Amino acid sequence: MRISARNQLAGRVTAVRIGNVMAEITIDIGSGKLLTSAITRGSAEALGLKEGDDVIAIIKSTEIIVGKE
Repeated sequence: MRISARNQLAGRVTAVRIGNVMAEITIDIGSGKLLTSAITRGSAEALGLKEGDDVIAIIKSTEIIVGKE
């Protein structure tokens, strides 16, 4: 797979929670760090995501929100 996004983190799916419209995917990216992504249910089903799958999280800077109190 060749893509233009440079921020790519390899990991393993540790949880898949399917809702009516969205799915929450938790990925272990190593060193005790977990990354959670919300994707459409249709995308999760099309990818056949399940616990134990090796995946790549692709992060675009326009899709990251950072907050601070």
